[in-house]
Amino acid sequence: MSTSAEAALLYLRQADPVLGAVFDRCPPVQPSPHEDIYLALLRSIVSQQISTKAAAAIWRKFESLFAPDGYPEPLAVLVLSDEELRAVGLSRQKASYLRAIADFAQRDQLDFQHISSLDEEGLTRHLTSIRGVGRWTAQMIQMFALDQPDVFPEGDLGIQNAMRRLYGLEETGRALLTRMTQIAETWRPYRTLASKYLWRSLDNMPA
Repeated sequence: MSTSAEAALLYLRQADPVLGAVFDRCPPVQPSPHEDIYLALLRSIVSQQISTKAAAAIWRKFESLFAPDGYPEPLAVLVLSDEELRAVGLSRQKASYLRAIADFAQRDQLDFQHISSLDEEGLTRHLTSIRGVGRWTAQMIQMFALDQPDVFPEGDLGIQNAMRRLYGLEETGRALLTRMTQIAETWRPYRTLASKYLWRSLDNMPA
């Protein structure tokens, strides 16, 4: 584990004993920066509202449309018909979203240097201007594709479930989001790492 990661864990452990207990029982989270934001966006659309297993199967079929290396170059995606995309398991709506992302990339709007220079809100506005990309998807790009350190996806169901169980939260709706955000304030400037451990805790909680 890097020195910076160790420092972040120490900071979070001191700021929040509940998180410290999560660290003790969960495998360590490894940073996974991935500069191909375009590919990450495509995968996020494919994965929306379906199981991980189903998403993986559809993604493999989608890749098979792009011989020989399986990489969905923007122009190659744009020329595919609805029928070809639906044949690999994509809905008509998701097919339109993939085209919107491909068009955005084709117009050089996903340049890594530009994207990585934007602050959280600026990047969210930029990415959510793509049809089909919402705030949650933008946050996942920030947390995983860009490995930005201080993102808190309060609207994510997994984060909500983990915090309900770990912190005994009984609020619902807007009150729940407010309470979660208040708790997460103590995690700044490492809310991304804290959130990744919250997801991991869901697999390490007693039934």
